[in-house]
Amino acid sequence: MSGFLTSLPAGLPIPVDDGLAAHLEGLQLPDVSIKSTSGDFINLSRISQKLVIYVYPLTGRPDVMLPEGWDEMPGARGCTPQACGFSNHYQQLEDLNTQVYGLSSQSTEYQRELKNRLHLPFDLLSDSDFLLRNTLRLPTFKVNELLLYKRLTLIIEQAVIQKVFYPVFPPDQNARQVINWLTSHR
Repeated sequence: MSGFLTSLPAGLPIPVDDGLAAHLEGLQLPDVSIKSTSGDFINLSRISQKLVIYVYPLTGRPDVMLPEGWDEMPGARGCTPQACGFSNHYQQLEDLNTQVYGLSSQSTEYQRELKNRLHLPFDLLSDSDFLLRNTLRLPTFKVNELLLYKRLTLIIEQAVIQKVFYPVFPPDQNARQVINWLTSHR
């Protein structure tokens, strides 16, 4: 089952740009604190280092079924491969003086299991109160009764969003796309 979670199946539907992230570039991050898998509260607007925040809907676990029809929802599948991509390229991102966080609406405890299972070298942030949706109008979608973030990646410098990757597809290639952008915009 873990291979099922770490690889992308063939034939996933490709998400289309619905315009819901078009307003984000140039926005200032809000002065809010979000709980991380380290147990600390992180205020992203106070970090002076360049940031990459990849926002994802829902990571799977070997002991928990994904929502019914997950693979048929454009942009839903691929959270674990995306996390693995950022983990695999973590040193390159550090060499570019860039700090990485993953962010979803899942609980810190749920995210901590993923961080430990995948040995992620960066923290995940739990925005279960949807602070960034409410302040930045980040795009979301509903699956059954779950409200989830749509997948997007933000590059932030001095608390201002410089670049938005949206939609992100394929998610396992997102870290490479981010590194290419960072390298060409030094």
